[in-house]
Amino acid sequence: MTDREIRRIALLTAGGYAPCLSSAVGGLIETYTRELPEAEIIGYRHGYQGLLRGEYVVVDDDARAQAHRLHGFGGSPIGNSRVKLTNTADLVKRGLVPEGAEPLQVAADRLKADGVDVLHTIGGDDTNTTAADLAAYLHDQGYELTVVGLPKTIDNDIVPIRQSLGALTAAEEGAKFAQHVLAEHGVSSRNLIVHEVMGRACGWLTAATARSYQEWLEETEFVPSIGLTKERYAVHAVYVPEEHIDLDAESVRLRGVMDELDCVNIFLSEGAGVPDIVREMEEAGEEVPRDPFGHVKLDLINPGQWFAKQFAERIGAEKVLVQKSGYFSRSAPANQTDLDLIASMVAVAVEGARSGTPGVVGHDEERGDELRVIEFDRIAGHKAFDTSQDWWAEVKRRTGQPG
Repeated sequence: MTDREIRRIALLTAGGYAPCLSSAVGGLIETYTRELPEAEIIGYRHGYQGLLRGEYVVVDDDARAQAHRLHGFGGSPIGNSRVKLTNTADLVKRGLVPEGAEPLQVAADRLKADGVDVLHTIGGDDTNTTAADLAAYLHDQGYELTVVGLPKTIDNDIVPIRQSLGALTAAEEGAKFAQHVLAEHGVSSRNLIVHEVMGRACGWLTAATARSYQEWLEETEFVPSIGLTKERYAVHAVYVPEEHIDLDAESVRLRGVMDELDCVNIFLSEGAGVPDIVREMEEAGEEVPRDPFGHVKLDLINPGQWFAKQFAERIGAEKVLVQKSGYFSRSAPANQTDLDLIASMVAVAVEGARSGTPGVVGHDEERGDELRVIEFDRIAGHKAFDTSQDWWAEVKRRTGQPG
């Protein structure tokens, strides 16, 4: 490894939360304090918003000494935001750049003024590819900035990265959430419960959450003679965006489950069926709410409520409960599996920064799952969940779903 002079390192977390941000920040601070103690570390407040505004915190001696504590927390100590640097109109509207300004220029000028040599972005594909654009822009101006990203998304949908940080913890936490929510099945007769899991375009998190919940179910002892049965706590359907949902056929099947068990429990990816919901809204002349990235605002169109409405009458539900585990699971501290993954990726990220190797750290699925700094031009989002995997077939078998 050929070291270059690094005087100032900037950290930036962006996008939605995932159970890895605090620990990744802590790990980077610990590693640089150990390996490059003379280099200054700053953290831009609220991601690219702080970069545009020039708002950052300096990691002082106390923060360095206490950095290990960050591994026990969820969220991000330096804050996140959803800011897209190419959406100029939105940035002007929010007062982040003046009218007529080029946001990429504003951000690049700020990095130059702040004397940043290395920028570590912790986020999804949008966060990291935007950082690559900034580095390329600065390179054209003769200013060398090395950007090394860490892959954060509970959707686990970054190409070509095998496992993004925080996703495994989010699945485990979603399963814990479901343990409580599905206990509500007995609050009335003929109860329909829809557990809505985050996952805009990828069903991995919903599938992994169902798998984690089913593992808990298999390890738990029940008291059938009094009515406390595994069957009533079970997941009876799991729906993901990658698979077509035959509402008519599923309604017939779930009506049978309701008649037999007096309850139906569904795990639903928030992205499942969204095209149908959007089409229904547009045909009704309703405006479809979207965020600065152009994504449909799922919390406003409410897929869980839409599916509950579709099923309730068809299966004869007397009570309907829709609960979302997203904020509970995404803001949790990282579990031990994720902590180990974070530590290994942070080590590679710092190596990449010191050698001037830009990209996003991850196990490269296209290169034998090697843990390396992956080239920015190979990073993409919205990797579909592979529904051909044996474990997914087993999850569905346990629900009683066909296929």
